[in-house]
Amino acid sequence: ADYLFHFLLPELAVPALICLFVLLTVFSLAVNVLTLSSIGRSDDPSWQPRFTFCRNLMLSDLLQTVTFGPAVIHCLIHRRTMVSSSWCYVQYFVGSASVFTSLVTITCMALERYLYVCYAIYYVVILTERRLRQILAAVWVYSISISTVMISLLLLRGAEDKSDSAVTMGLLCEPDVVEQHMGSPRHLAIFRKFFGAFTLLLCLLVHAVSYFRMYKDARNAVVPFNAVNVKARRTVVFYCGMLFLQLLPLLIKVTSDALWEFQGTGVLETSQARGNCQHKPAPTATAAALHVSLLILLLVPPCINPLVYGLRNAEVRLALCKLLRRR
Repeated sequence: ADYLFHFLLPELAVPALICLFVLLTVFSLAVNVLTLSSIGRSDDPSWQPRFTFCRNLMLSDLLQTVTFGPAVIHCLIHRRTMVSSSWCYVQYFVGSASVFTSLVTITCMALERYLYVCYAIYYVVILTERRLRQILAAVWVYSISISTVMISLLLLRGAEDKSDSAVTMGLLCEPDVVEQHMGSPRHLAIFRKFFGAFTLLLCLLVHAVSYFRMYKDARNAVVPFNAVNVKARRTVVFYCGMLFLQLLPLLIKVTSDALWEFQGTGVLETSQARGNCQHKPAPTATAAALHVSLLILLLVPPCINPLVYGLRNAEVRLALCKLLRRR
């Protein structure tokens, strides 16, 4: 584990990374807990669906932060990579479920805004409390089902490497690290990449259609056209920029998966044809940099989601002020 750790990171970079991950983890926990505490039930029914989706997103972000942050910090402090164990499989399962849940929840929030702006008259009738509960249940069932199939394929199709005290080649048991440690089961890789790309493309498509329609309706507003048009443009640009930051880790992951499918499959088959190597190869500098960068980016969305969807909202800020005054 120590040997692989020094291939991943130079010694001088470790203290800076520890500080960075501690800062991201603490900030994410603080801002999510604070936002979650300030979001209660609104007296206005038209605000309730937005608050419901926002709470679900905060809960998923907290789950993601608790799963990723402390594990990476522990590896950095002890100067070793993650050891394959039951906790490693928990990280793999919970991390995958929380990422899918956040992505699908953000997609639902875009649809909610679309209904609020373009179908305001029918908004409360469409998004009833019962339908909201059904939507949230479907979000979690979808995410947990994908993670369950992934962990099942991993355990059934994978062959764990018992050498080197069963250490992995990463600071976190994220899919690439775990799958490589388990012999890169092909069925699992295809399943994960397909549903990951499908969910991401669905999210992008829903956001594109929703915000285009909202912007189009704002341009057709009667009073006053210029002011509404400028505000609509700024709102769309802001949310598109935040969406890019939120989806950046997944975009990088899907891109790297696609490149591996086109370029790396032949290399893998060649190495398998030559026989299994007894020594675990050290990660390349590019792979190490990509791994660490991905870990940092995974903690960015939980930090910005409460600011974008929660504290930027006037009613949430008002509720937060009331909460702080009580304390």
